[in-house]
Amino acid sequence: MEIALVVGFPLVGAALLALTGAQRRAPELNVAISLATLLAVAALVVRVIRGGPISAFDEQFFIDPFNVFLVALTALVGFTTAVFSRPYMRIEAAHGRLTERRLRLYHSMYQLFMAAMLVALTTNNLGFLWVAMEAATLSTVLLVSLYRTRASIEAAWKYFILCGVGIALALFGTILLYVAAEGQLGGNGMSALLWTHLDAAKGQLEPTVIGLAFVFLLVGYGTKVGLAPLHNWLPDAHAEGPTPVSAVLSGLLLNVALYAVLRCKIIADGALHSDLPGRMLMGFGLLSVVWATFFLWRQRDIKRLFAYSSIEHMGIMTFAFGMGGPVASFAGLLHMTVHSLTKSAIFFAAGHAAQTAGTQRMDGIRGLLATHPSVGWGLMLGTLAILGMPPFGVFTSEYLVLTTAMRDHPWATPILLVSLAVAFAAIFGRVQPMVFGETQAPALPHPPSLLPVFVHLGLVLALGISIPAALSEWYRLAAHLFVR
Repeated sequence: MEIALVVGFPLVGAALLALTGAQRRAPELNVAISLATLLAVAALVVRVIRGGPISAFDEQFFIDPFNVFLVALTALVGFTTAVFSRPYMRIEAAHGRLTERRLRLYHSMYQLFMAAMLVALTTNNLGFLWVAMEAATLSTVLLVSLYRTRASIEAAWKYFILCGVGIALALFGTILLYVAAEGQLGGNGMSALLWTHLDAAKGQLEPTVIGLAFVFLLVGYGTKVGLAPLHNWLPDAHAEGPTPVSAVLSGLLLNVALYAVLRCKIIADGALHSDLPGRMLMGFGLLSVVWATFFLWRQRDIKRLFAYSSIEHMGIMTFAFGMGGPVASFAGLLHMTVHSLTKSAIFFAAGHAAQTAGTQRMDGIRGLLATHPSVGWGLMLGTLAILGMPPFGVFTSEYLVLTTAMRDHPWATPILLVSLAVAFAAIFGRVQPMVFGETQAPALPHPPSLLPVFVHLGLVLALGISIPAALSEWYRLAAHLFVR
């Protein structure tokens, strides 16, 4: 019942907002639907905590400690982003950047995107997972191009083409997975794509076919993760789409794409009986960290700056999961959580800063503390958090990744340390003059919604100081899935 509500609320909401998404109360309706989804997810979490993993609808949906925490995180960020977008999109409309028709498109596609993310996380069928990821691509293409400027349309096409190629490769990998599994699972049709069945039989699957399938799945879904050198769509999509879209792209879509990769890695680990899948993840992850770090110095657009930061942090997560083991996997799960909360908070603050200054160019944004203190403090605290300053939770997860690398892969530690230092200098050097200094900027026509910013940062701070025992156990159980 809970799973049906978790998926059903955003689907019904998308249809309802397609009819009413331009009306005066549509933003409030969008928030209400997101809140209903969050409450349904809370009920699902309680059920899983009390009764353990559950399956539903003839095993087509499956919830375990790994995906239930991502479902909760997705619903929470989806709700806070809806709260943030209520005044933000009204300001955009007041500035003449959006029409009523585009507001309707935004609200309906936002809920459709949330539905696709939740289906991708809860489905047990790797075929349905692929379909949900494709639906997420199509809905976000429309959101990225919402402003209908030349740059936004170009970014949407780049996103559509590159992620379309990636998702096609993932489809081929899924087909190969089916071919390898069907014989072992007794020719039971679509049951050969059920993850629970594949996981149970992974030791008997043909290693050569599974290895080839994993390569296609990693490259395909890795494109949506934003792993270098498959990342070219990500900075443009973040820079040209509305800020709420940038927040859910970094905070949700990248996590869900990485989730798809990790589900496939668990199967590949069991079938190949080697460290090859882990080494591939480590390679892509380390390359992404280094690549993104040195591109940070070239950015002049605030949203592009933090888009490259997202590539860097997805690389850190991928590297952590590639190392494997209980500590590294725990660190990867924690980093998924704190990055999602922190990066969405940063985009919230950066979006209002850009609205205030009338530009996304960082050299045009100055003295936020003097003109809009709450926006300035939100941006500065979010920046310090994402750069790994203690006591924020990003410091904790990065510390665990680094100490594990020192123990198991010492050759990678200097690369990570230098990259993190360069990223710190690049981002802090750009943000500091934006927050401090003297400037005069006009007031916004609607008061900005900064509550989601400080709620997210408060959660990240709390996770850096002390991880609750229940959440720590949650992470530990999920991390156990990655231990061969």
